Amino acid sequence: MDAKERISTLVRLLNEAGYKYYVLDAPDMPDYEYDRLYRELEELEAAHPELVAPDSPTRRVGGKPVDAFAPVTHEVPLESLQDVFSFGELAAFGERTAQSVEKPAYDVEPKIDGLSVALRYENGIFVQGATRGNGTVGEDVTENLRTIRSLPMKLMNAPEHLVVRGEVYMSKKVFRALNEELEKDEKKTFANPRNAAAGSLRQKDPRIAAERRLDVICFNIQSVTGMSFEKHSETLEYLKSLHFMTVPHYEFSTIEECCGKISQIGDDRDRFDFDIDGAVIKVDSLEQRRLLGSTAKAPRWAVAFKYPPEKKESVVRDIVIQVGRTGVLTPRAVLDPVRLAGTTVTSATLHNQDFIAQRDIRIGDTVLVQKAGEIIPEILSVNTDKRPDWAVPYVFPEVCPECGAPVLRDEGGAAIRCQGAECPAQRLRHIVHFASREGMDIEGLGVAVAQLLIDNDLIRSPGDIYSLRAEDIELLPGMGRKSAENLIKAIDGSRSNGLVKLLGSLGIPQVGGAAAKALSRRFGSMEALESAAVEDLTDTEDIGPITARNIRAWLDSDQSKHLLGLLRSAGVDMTYTEDLSDRRFAGMTFVLTGALTKYTRDEAGAIIERLGGRSASSVSKKTTYVLAGENAGSKLDKAQALGIPVITEEEFESMIK
Repeated sequence: MDAKERISTLVRLLNEAGYKYYVLDAPDMPDYEYDRLYRELEELEAAHPELVAPDSPTRRVGGKPVDAFAPVTHEVPLESLQDVFSFGELAAFGERTAQSVEKPAYDVEPKIDGLSVALRYENGIFVQGATRGNGTVGEDVTENLRTIRSLPMKLMNAPEHLVVRGEVYMSKKVFRALNEELEKDEKKTFANPRNAAAGSLRQKDPRIAAERRLDVICFNIQSVTGMSFEKHSETLEYLKSLHFMTVPHYEFSTIEECCGKISQIGDDRDRFDFDIDGAVIKVDSLEQRRLLGSTAKAPRWAVAFKYPPEKKESVVRDIVIQVGRTGVLTPRAVLDPVRLAGTTVTSATLHNQDFIAQRDIRIGDTVLVQKAGEIIPEILSVNTDKRPDWAVPYVFPEVCPECGAPVLRDEGGAAIRCQGAECPAQRLRHIVHFASREGMDIEGLGVAVAQLLIDNDLIRSPGDIYSLRAEDIELLPGMGRKSAENLIKAIDGSRSNGLVKLLGSLGIPQVGGAAAKALSRRFGSMEALESAAVEDLTDTEDIGPITARNIRAWLDSDQSKHLLGLLRSAGVDMTYTEDLSDRRFAGMTFVLTGALTKYTRDEAGAIIERLGGRSASSVSKKTTYVLAGENAGSKLDKAQALGIPVITEEEFESMIK
């Protein structure tokens, strides 16, 4: 079999397997076999790039980042729907429809809460996808749509031209996993699956979109050549035959029958893999749709029934504190079980201390509960008329319930965070941060390896890293002798990093790279820093009174003392020696903006500091230079307005030679 024939066979096999896995949810090919065939296809395509097929599964993740999304004028407008909020309003819609067309039949569908898109196919090949935008003009997100596994790249026996309307969504399972990862990385989480889907689809780098594991479900043919249909329900069956994932739909003769299905969809909404925010009722006859037409805003042949947020009372039986991976203490109300939006709710997040205080939520209170965005239970208000006499204001703990270390409120924020250097709840975060590039820069000790070491009880805190042995690591899944030896070599090399890197790795509140450098210059050793009073710390450049108190509290913690003791015993260098041989940037402040091509911002900042300068995050009159890369933004504008010299990366290189 020649390369062309083998590539064609592999594409067919992998696409069939992908369809069964992602659309039918009925996989019949083992993961190992899929991965093996995928690797073979990659190798063949690399050797024969001229044979890469437009529907090859390898094309789903290979797009390049874009600077902006190009506008796309929709061939057929992507209309929005008129909302109805009661069965009475729905009945009125039915009466208006019956006055204009004879005996209309209807199609009822769950309304997926995602991002609407138009998908264009030419001769069966997916060529363009665009967001709804304002209904007339959207944005070209073709490369991001290619990453969606449930979207067919090539249609068999397809018409010459086809435009399909669909809804891009993030499944509930993927949404939960994504938020867990974002929380682990101390990044902002998404409020609901729709926001997550919209943010993912509009990523300028398709590789990020691919990681978000989006899906698309189709619900309308916008335009098609060489085909004719009488009913909307027929078009959905046709789309299904082309291997599109299509919206569940139900056909009825009367509005009264539709009402029963709408209620059932609302009761069963938790059974859907996607989030819904209502049900759509459409006239099924395409000819009747043409006769009914549209207003300036919406079609007259369809409406969206919006489910009212279900609210019920429950009783707060307890308030418990959960410690997250970032050390944040999150209170949670334990509730009497109550049925909401199709599921039984037994708890609700209370967010933080301010949330509890503002609503005066107490153990024993009767509270009004609803599901925010139909996903997350929340307490709306307290019925104080039902408050028992013994209920008292809730007092937030002063120590971490996981490890007993003091807790501290974030400066300028509402989060209260455990300060324990060896807190079990923050174990993974502490170890990963300690080993990160900003910390001790231990190559190979990322999230996956750190979790592996924790799961196998080889490390419990950053202090245990230096007692690891290659013979223990090589026995772990996915490691091996060479990987273990490389990791131990990186760990041993980090012992001599010095005080600046060490301070940046410990997770001391408000102590980042600049503060670590300032403290190292001021005190010269960890021993001197441990003996410093708050007044001495405040007297240090870049260290304010709040940061000084936080540093002192961290150093006084028993967990911190234990951790530092382990690091000392391991021979970690805790001193600072400054290279004063070249201070050409002494007294200068640089601000970096835009994308640099030869350095990361951290690398450029390190060069500036090594030469005696300072790297700042914002432009001011005290800024000496602004180093501007590609796509520089508002910082460049401000520098020009203030008359601050702007230098290119080439000019910067000349300055550091």
